[in-house]
Amino acid sequence: MVKAVFHCSWCLKLSIKILKTLGDGHQYMKTWPMVRQLGFYFPEYRVVRATQLAILVMPVLAFFVSMSQLYIHGWAFLPQAVTLGLFFISLPLQGLLWLGWRARHPLPLTLFDWSNQLSAKLSSMGINCQTLGAKACYLDMALILKIAFERLDASYWEEL
Repeated sequence: MVKAVFHCSWCLKLSIKILKTLGDGHQYMKTWPMVRQLGFYFPEYRVVRATQLAILVMPVLAFFVSMSQLYIHGWAFLPQAVTLGLFFISLPLQGLLWLGWRARHPLPLTLFDWSNQLSAKLSSMGINCQTLGAKACYLDMALILKIAFERLDASYWEEL
């Protein structure tokens, strides 16, 4: 009895953690500046584009794949049709999970220093931007990048 209660509470904590990671991934996807120049340095540009496309296309594709399985092979292939549908629906979730994991991942020191320099440049221009703290993550850097791409001119980004 005690084992069953422990097992259920562990599953509940895990499912809450997964949902929080999905939410973080969605927030990170909306925060990340969709600028081609960043695609050379960060995989987020490609992952965000692929995840956005998958969110739009995969549910429709899952429906058509499942229905075509049932149409071609009949109701005897219902388990395979459901499995294929769930696979296609899981693809955007995988992108959101990766983005959520990446959003809370700590920054390497080189990116930490670069983000603080960018933040200092924005602050010197009179733009309200806080420097990163000791536990900075990729989401914090994305917020600074978003402000920077909105406020700085294109000549700054050409230097990168």
